[in-house]
Amino acid sequence: MTTPTITSLAPLLDRLFLEAEAASDATQAAVADLSDADRARMMRSKTDYAELYGRLKDAPLAVSRETGMLLYMLTRSSRAEAIVEFGTSFGLSTLHLAAGLRDNGGGRLITSEFEPSKAVRARENLSAGGLIDLVEIREGDALKTLRTDLPETIALVLLDGAKALYPEILDLVEGHLRPGAIVVADNADFSPDYLARVRRPGSGYMSTAFADDVELSVRIN
Repeated sequence: MTTPTITSLAPLLDRLFLEAEAASDATQAAVADLSDADRARMMRSKTDYAELYGRLKDAPLAVSRETGMLLYMLTRSSRAEAIVEFGTSFGLSTLHLAAGLRDNGGGRLITSEFEPSKAVRARENLSAGGLIDLVEIREGDALKTLRTDLPETIALVLLDGAKALYPEILDLVEGHLRPGAIVVADNADFSPDYLARVRRPGSGYMSTAFADDVELSVRIN
């Protein structure tokens, strides 16, 4: 029996999760002079989010272990062949998505990362996991990098970059979503406009909170 890719990745994933946990103090220190209200405002603001992410440019803003496994399972269960990710960071979520593609028989994962140094780290981690051949990392402003050359049909989208931009990123990919496509939005509580959109009756989505900080939406038409 062939070992699932996600199982063979366990040592690499464990190391990366431990590194992310170890960096949590430094991450907190980078924003220690900001009040909770200021942090929340920056995460929700289209004009101020760049300052916040500039402070966190060296931080491994990783999904949780549970969210990572959810992404792998959704990739497998949807038999995804094309995935788009907004917010690569060091590539932990990307590894889970790409592992699902590998175990589905292959596919294409397009991921966008604003910070060049993080894109470098993500490439290193994906290469270490033997998955770089499935992934295209687009560096720069996702509102530009995800505007063109998307797959004709997309099965799964992960939103995990600047929260204020979630509605605009959805605009870019929405026309490519196949019926039944899944959209996962991490820390979606910081994007109230996005939540209002996908939860609105007649929006074309069924959407619900999943766990503490994830919104899970399905394209229904």
